Amino acid sequence: MDLGSLKVGSYIMIDGEPCRIVSYDHSKPGKHGSAKARVAAIGVFDGSRHSMVSPVSANVEVPLINKKSGQIISLSGQTLQIMDLETFEVFETSAVEDEIRDKITQGSEVEYWKVLDRVKIVRAKG
Repeated sequence: MDLGSLKVGSYIMIDGEPCRIVSYDHSKPGKHGSAKARVAAIGVFDGSRHSMVSPVSANVEVPLINKKSGQIISLSGQTLQIMDLETFEVFETSAVEDEIRDKITQGSEVEYWKVLDRVKIVRAKG
């Protein structure tokens, strides 16, 4: 997509990290150049702040986010074993939002996001 069509709340790839845009500002074209966009975003997996300045017409990568449901099979320290409720595929992850870490128990259902072969649990259901 081109950078001019994105807005606050959408997702973008910055430095190889999928990020959610938290601020978007663009300047109008001047005498010696095209309009520029300043994007500030928070990383989906690392939670750090990323920024980018680029022409509005520049093409940027937008990650595909698969939002799926799963069930917690086992808990061992920071590692969780999850079974997808559609394909019954079992995989492990340690990326969990801090607010829901204490709500997760064995056998509970969760919503997880799969982005670039990485998995993050974002919500506990029920």
